[in-house]
Amino acid sequence: MQDRSIKIVVLFLIPLLLYLVPLPFTPLMEPDEGRYSAIPSAMNATGDYVTPRLKAAVYFEKPPLVYWATAVAFRIFGENAFSSRLFAALSAWGCILLVYRMGLFFHDARTGLYAAAVLTTFLYHVAIGRINILDMPLAFFVCMAIWSGFHCFAGAKQKKGWLYLLYLFSALAFLAKGLIGIAFPFGVVVIWLLISGRWREIFALFSPIGILIFSAVSLPWLILVQQQNPDFFRFFFIQEHLLRYATRMHDRYQPFYFYLPIILAGTLPWCAFLPEAIRGVGKGEKWFGSVEKRLLLTWFGLIFLFFSISSSKLIPYIAPVFIPVALSFGHLFRRYQERPGEGGAGELPPLRYRLTGILQSLLFMAVPVAPLFLREHRVSWDSWWPWVAFPFLIQILILFLPDRMRRRRGPAWFATIYLLFALFVVTLTPSVAQYLAPYKSAYPLSQAIRKQVPAGATLYQYGMSLYGVDFYTGKRTPIVDDIGEVRYGSQQLPVAERERYFLTSDAFFRLIRETDGLYCATENDEKLERLKKEVPALRVLWHNEAYALVELKKS
Repeated sequence: MQDRSIKIVVLFLIPLLLYLVPLPFTPLMEPDEGRYSAIPSAMNATGDYVTPRLKAAVYFEKPPLVYWATAVAFRIFGENAFSSRLFAALSAWGCILLVYRMGLFFHDARTGLYAAAVLTTFLYHVAIGRINILDMPLAFFVCMAIWSGFHCFAGAKQKKGWLYLLYLFSALAFLAKGLIGIAFPFGVVVIWLLISGRWREIFALFSPIGILIFSAVSLPWLILVQQQNPDFFRFFFIQEHLLRYATRMHDRYQPFYFYLPIILAGTLPWCAFLPEAIRGVGKGEKWFGSVEKRLLLTWFGLIFLFFSISSSKLIPYIAPVFIPVALSFGHLFRRYQERPGEGGAGELPPLRYRLTGILQSLLFMAVPVAPLFLREHRVSWDSWWPWVAFPFLIQILILFLPDRMRRRRGPAWFATIYLLFALFVVTLTPSVAQYLAPYKSAYPLSQAIRKQVPAGATLYQYGMSLYGVDFYTGKRTPIVDDIGEVRYGSQQLPVAERERYFLTSDAFFRLIRETDGLYCATENDEKLERLKKEVPALRVLWHNEAYALVELKKS
């Protein structure tokens, strides 16, 4: 295959197949996708693009850039799963193109293609890059800012242009998720200059024009939202940045090493083949240039340490570290494949070096069949096997086909793993959607609501808050007890509106005694049992393993 055709496949066709085509086939998952779809939907409905609102309550936890992008997608493509996830998927694709350019800069186009192929099929990148959360857009803008700042000091001809891009992408990263969009790019560049012995050049980062660019992009929203909401600065900067990072206010504490297994699992399938590649490349050789090594280590190290020290840890936070990891992996695999002997067209390496790859395939063969044996959410063989047969067979192919192909010239071994794993992800996606939708998405419940609840009737959510219900049904559903993250926003509402849409259990049960024929959605567990005790005339209209839709009558 010619280089031009390889570029089209690696940079366009496979990302299109993995990141855009599957978007509409999985319903929106709770709570994140429901939340980040409901907010831009409300923006379009109200015409207010300054103050984000969730369930009509102000929601200041995050800046609005991703909401704006999703609102635009909703305007163009309609309100659906595809348009909801489109900006995140395009950001993931942008990261793939970026790592290609990085490989091209430090080495050549072929290394860039290897790095792009690795990042495209990283398990973490595939998973995070196809859901509507803020972390992949943040990762894209942060990484673009870091790369622009590096280019500014790496001998680029348009030095000032790259410096201005650093400020521009930092502003976009700030509007995507806050102050880390500024801290990471400038922090990485400053530390890289320090460890490179170029500390005098740090002062060149200061740019009045750059500050004007940053201000022009970020300040208008900050000024407007503060004018409309006088408590915004305190809540956004103090509570949602300083206190979230330094305290356990959101009960997200994890040990320091929390991200180590995340990174290990996130770099599958390629980390399983590293022992073989490292052995094939050779220990005595210089793998990376000093400039590249310092940048990648600084990039990875700062972000990894920042989040590892933080009192608030979630899996998606670490997304920006996978770009330097992908470049490192891509360079190693490229050198392995082009080295005479085992990498390109030689005999099989000893079993001990291939064992992790074999164990990985066995693990991925077990994943699709695991739901047959789970205690909760178990599925039956008759209904499940059509969904998992192809992913299972593809992993069988990965066990032996790459080794058969390695005897051919060129990157046949690597390319076979890459294409087969991409196909594995594509065929696994429908089964994941089929399995998760009943208890992780509001879509099945929303379909039942459309059929069972009269158009003008109010629907209450008892003991839960599925944001996707409002998004899918177009109803503003009052919630009982489970106010959670909208508590601050609900307190800013007028008393009458707050009491109507954010109820306690006692207020809800009083309302039931006063009103005949209320409709309610709840979880199909002890919450439903409590409703049955409080309302003997309760009638179940629909239920699945996770949720129930009921009608509540006086008697």
